[in-house]
Amino acid sequence: MKLYDAAAVFRSKNSGPFEITIDVLFKEPELYYKMKQSGRMNKEMVSRLYQIPLEHITQLVFFDQALGFKITFARQVSSGTVFDRDVYGAQQHAPLMELEIS
Repeated sequence: MKLYDAAAVFRSKNSGPFEITIDVLFKEPELYYKMKQSGRMNKEMVSRLYQIPLEHITQLVFFDQALGFKITFARQVSSGTVFDRDVYGAQQHAPLMELEIS
């Protein structure tokens, strides 16, 4: 099963003008805990998918109460400046969509 199919909420957004935050909330507790316990969701994987240095990833946090996780990383260019292709950061979750969780 792909992460996109397992998620009830799957979004990205600005976390201020210099960072992007990705939120993933799962439909089913079993799928959330399977992903969390597998260890597959880690900074190295995010670095590889987004082609960014590890030190640009400021957060990767699991929230059991919400059955979800949050990833925050530095934007390559600040929001709204020249060369910014996604001023709201709303399309940045795409590289994670096809990730297999099962």
